[in-house]
Amino acid sequence: MQVFNEILDLVIVSAENAFIQVTVFVGAVLLFFGYIDYLLAGKLIKKIEAAKKWQPIIGAFLGITPGCGGAIFVMPLFHRGTVTFGTITATLVATMGDAAFVLLSTKPVDFAIVTALSFIIAIITGYIIDYFQIGAGLLEDYHARQQKKEERRMAHHQQDHSHLRREAAVADESIIHLGHQEGDEIDLILHHEIKGHQPTHGLGYKLTHQGFGVYWVVLGIGLILGILDLFQIDLDSFLFPNFATIVGVSGTVLSIIMMIASKKFIQDDTHEEAELKLHNIKETIVHNAQETAFVATWVFFAYLAYELFVLALGSGNYLAGEITMTAFLTQTGFAAVIIGTLIGMIPGCGPQIIFVSLYIRGLVPFSALLANTISQDGDALFPLIAIDKKASVWVTIINTIVAFIVGIISYWLQFSVFG
Repeated sequence: MQVFNEILDLVIVSAENAFIQVTVFVGAVLLFFGYIDYLLAGKLIKKIEAAKKWQPIIGAFLGITPGCGGAIFVMPLFHRGTVTFGTITATLVATMGDAAFVLLSTKPVDFAIVTALSFIIAIITGYIIDYFQIGAGLLEDYHARQQKKEERRMAHHQQDHSHLRREAAVADESIIHLGHQEGDEIDLILHHEIKGHQPTHGLGYKLTHQGFGVYWVVLGIGLILGILDLFQIDLDSFLFPNFATIVGVSGTVLSIIMMIASKKFIQDDTHEEAELKLHNIKETIVHNAQETAFVATWVFFAYLAYELFVLALGSGNYLAGEITMTAFLTQTGFAAVIIGTLIGMIPGCGPQIIFVSLYIRGLVPFSALLANTISQDGDALFPLIAIDKKASVWVTIINTIVAFIVGIISYWLQFSVFG
């Protein structure tokens, strides 16, 4: 019974801390960048199409913007011949996905450093890839595998487009596509052959599109508490006893419900949804709530997993577990670099959020964070996998090699020079 009570306490503490210390700031930052994407994303894509010589730089810039939206938009451009393979490689090297929101909200200085390094490494990698024309054969293979034009047209004609029209509240011809055109082979893949937007008639859609306002209100209250916590104000006695605990646990529970309703467990954003957010501000706010809930849930499980692991290490004694954990980490720093690189190979943002959460708790070195950042592609790899699996495998191999090399160099500098 005592063990059960201790585990329950850890669940409550993890839920409160994950929401008050991380989620509320993630939500605020994500909403800000979501609005910026709403205003600028389409314009940036048009600029990258027109600037051939600067494409790896622009791609890297879109990659370092927090979240996956900028990187997602770039992926279809390679297969249309609009950008080079070096450009999409640079974009994916630079991107940190939604894990960027966690790092930016908790360790902004570290975020700035890893972003600057990722940006430089991404540009160098992109231009090297283009210099050796590594993507030329991949593009030829892709075009050789395309369906005939008439087959594509008929397949597209038979698909249902009503949900996109309803959500965007515009006519067919007004739907904005980024990186492809209505009716082409990429449109067929991205909008019909992979998981796209929520079915508008389902319970999940109603919960997310009608309950997002309540979620943002709880986030707003939590943000006030989070700011007070930064100034080391005791939250236990704020307004009334356990107020912060109630808000924190409620926020985490709502986040889990929102994530389940959104049916997003590994991936939190598709190309279709990224396009849809550009049509109206409500969709941007709704999807930002879903993305915040996704990040919040993964952060909570990361916090809880850590707490339970420490408790288990100490055989039920939390303090003993912390001592054992510290001793273990001081001996396995380089292993963390390898683990960070390998975790980065997993598509989607969920596992990467857990890894960054471990970093902000001091469990992995900066070199491991940098290796993970370069290796991972967030949700941006999913559309590339759907369009061309061969290209996605090659870009993953390249990113992993670059991440491992940079991780080794960073680890050596961190512990040999500055250690």
